[in-house]
Amino acid sequence: MRLIYGTGNPAKLRHMKDMLAPLPLEIAGINTVIGEVPGIDEIGNDPLENATIKAAAYYDILHQPVFSCDSGLYIEELDDVRQPGVHVRTVNGNKMTDDEMIAYYAAIARECGGRCHAVYRNAVYLKIDENHVYQSMGDELAGDPFILSAVPHPKRRDGFPLDSLSVEIVSGKYYYNLDARRVSSTTPEFLNFFRSVLQNIKLL
Repeated sequence: MRLIYGTGNPAKLRHMKDMLAPLPLEIAGINTVIGEVPGIDEIGNDPLENATIKAAAYYDILHQPVFSCDSGLYIEELDDVRQPGVHVRTVNGNKMTDDEMIAYYAAIARECGGRCHAVYRNAVYLKIDENHVYQSMGDELAGDPFILSAVPHPKRRDGFPLDSLSVEIVSGKYYYNLDARRVSSTTPEFLNFFRSVLQNIKLL
């Protein structure tokens, strides 16, 4: 079965193909189908709303099975008003640079006494046709809880600034200091989501 992944990001496309490799699926990037990816206003209030907006818009263009994913950051110590959610890079309408994000979230961690507890919540929305729509933003798709530290790690990775503040809860070590094999992944959960869809439509 061929599914169109509603992203123009080649790294995300490769990652999704790797995750779903055990299943009888062909995953194609949307830009391989329609060339330039159209801009979609992601105005949802949570990851599932954004994933829904994107996938529904792409389906209306393609009329082919298409899915989109989205994620948001949630910090235990913050109230609902201050939650980053899907606006992790935007504060008061202003888009932050990587350095500004590190400074901003390090300051939040200082408010919490030097560290706060966070989690990335993920969502997926798949539309096969008008009668077959599947979606999830359940706890099973969330990443592992982690610590946001007020003290940045010296290592930086362009486009992923909060990795410099991220600390594993169990060891108390920055993820950058861990063996890559220990870094958590939501791969089994996404795999299970798509496996259940294939079972539902009798392709497994």
